[in-house]
This record gives sequence, C-alpha cells and structure tokens, in this order.
Amino acid sequence: MIKKRFLIQLTALAAITLTTACRHTPDEAVQLHRFEKVLFDTPVEQLQSKLQTMGSEYSTELLNVQPGNPEYMQMLAGFVQDPTMREVYRLVDSVFGNMEAESAALGKALKRAQELSPTLRYDKVYTFVSGMFDYDMRVGCNSHEVVISLDQYILPYTEKYNYFNSPLFLVQQSRRQYLVADCMTAIGRQHIAIPQEGDLTLLDYMVAEGKAIYFAQQTLPDTPDSILMRYSKEQMEWMKKNESNVWSYLLQNKLLYDIDFMRFHNMIDDAPKTNAFRDSSPRTPYYIGWQIVSGYVARTGATMDELFAETDSQKILSQSNYRPK
Repeated sequence: MIKKRFLIQLTALAAITLTTACRHTPDEAVQLHRFEKVLFDTPVEQLQSKLQTMGSEYSTELLNVQPGNPEYMQMLAGFVQDPTMREVYRLVDSVFGNMEAESAALGKALKRAQELSPTLRYDKVYTFVSGMFDYDMRVGCNSHEVVISLDQYILPYTEKYNYFNSPLFLVQQSRRQYLVADCMTAIGRQHIAIPQEGDLTLLDYMVAEGKAIYFAQQTLPDTPDSILMRYSKEQMEWMKKNESNVWSYLLQNKLLYDIDFMRFHNMIDDAPKTNAFRDSSPRTPYYIGWQIVSGYVARTGATMDELFAETDSQKILSQSNYRPK
C-alpha cells in the first residue's frame, strides 16, 4: 500500500504540466536536475539528510519533495528499495545516463521560446522516475519549471523487461527522439488560453493542440514534422496524402462544431490509427489544427502571445483561409 500511494503521488505530481531551463547564457545548454539519480544512487539511510542538504535545488511543486515529513520519507524509502523500481532505474540510466544532446537541444529551444515571448522564461528542468506508465504524464510543467518522467521513454529500448505492459503503438511513441519535442509541446499547452464559456467543440480541441504543435515547430525549426506529431515516417506520409479526405470527412459528418466529446474523442486520443479511416495515422484532426494555426499566423502576423491568448477558434479558422489540396 505504501508503494502504491507513493507511485500515485509521484504520477499525479508529474501531470501538473511542464516547462524548462536553468539560468543560462544564449549558447549554453540547459542544466538537467537528475532527481532519479539522487534517489537511487544515495544509500537509503542517507537519503533524508541528502534531500535536506539539496532542498533548494529540488524545491518545486512539480516534485513535492518533503524530507521533513516522516510518512513521505517512509514511502520514499519503500519506493527506492523496491526491486522493480531499481530495475526500472537501471534501465533508465542505461538509456539516459548521458543526456548532453537533450540538454543542448532544450537550451536552444528555450532560448527561441523566450525570443517569441519574453514571459516564457524557465528556471529549471527536472528528470525523475515515476514508476507508473501513463503516457499523458511523460512531461509536466508550470509557468517556469519542467519535469520529465524518463521511464516513459525507455519502453522501446528493452525487450527483457517491459514492466509497463504497454500497447505497441504507445511503445513506438515512447522513443527518445520524441522527448525534446514533447517538452516544447507541453510548454505550449501550458500557455494556451481555453474558452471559459460553453462546451468545447472538436474545432476548439484541434486549434488548441495545433497551437502547441506550432509553438514546438517554431522553437525546434530543424525537427521533422513526424517528430512533432509523434508519427512514424509512414504515418506522416499518409497524413499529408490524405489531409483533404480527413477534412472532408469532418465537414460531411458535421463534426467540426460538435460538442459531444464521445462522438469524436477516438479521433484525437492516442491510438494506433484514426478509426474513421483504414490504415490511417492517429490524431488526424490535430494535424489539421496545426495547419489551420500555421495559416492563421502567416496571414495575420499574430505574435506568439496573441496566438496563445486568442480563444475564438472559428475566427482562427476563418482568417487562416485553410483550404487543403
């Protein structure tokens, strides 16, 4: 029970959302604060004093470290001594022992983010092991910090030990190559204004996610579209070839302004494909949302702050002049 409670706590905390960066000069890689290394590489009897000593470094709501709380420390001790969690950490360390590439890429992306919007200034990026697979919780952030659940990204790298027992399509989306783009997309989501009145339409979902992907694209200009969409190359090719067919389907079935989430959720949820089409890419409306947002910015010259703040999805669609070929 102790272990389960602690896993739930860690996983819930990771869901708060995500952002990243330590104080850095323009050409400097962002510092990654490796919380999982502190936990698993410190003898359990020294863990409390270690966390107390490092308190300021890991003082964040995203991790909710409580070295002065006996119940918390008891749960933490059970977590780090659990044989399963130690094996998971070994796998994480074998894949992510060196994260210099991610540190450099995130540093550049965060610099671009601040150039796009001065308010997007991030203080710290943390990594940790959550101990529970939930792909929606792979990256979390608040307004100035980011936390990355590294064990969400080890699935494709071991056939020996898949403690998550995850479906194959999520395993394929859990590759290391998606990590940096996932971080920047999550930061974008954190800053998008959502309509406060009325039920959300499919178009609202499409445009909101389109903004997040567009933001990631602007901060990672050399990243392939397939990585930004978490697609395989084949899925990306299918989407570009069938974009007009997907758009026609949404219009013909009057889904664009539908507020019944149950009617369209399987088109935007993570899945092997979009159920309405055979051998298709998943989340096809989100790709279209990205194209709508791109067209809107190109035609209106909206800044990133203006894009994030605009909640009228119909206005964005109309002014985008979106016409798939």
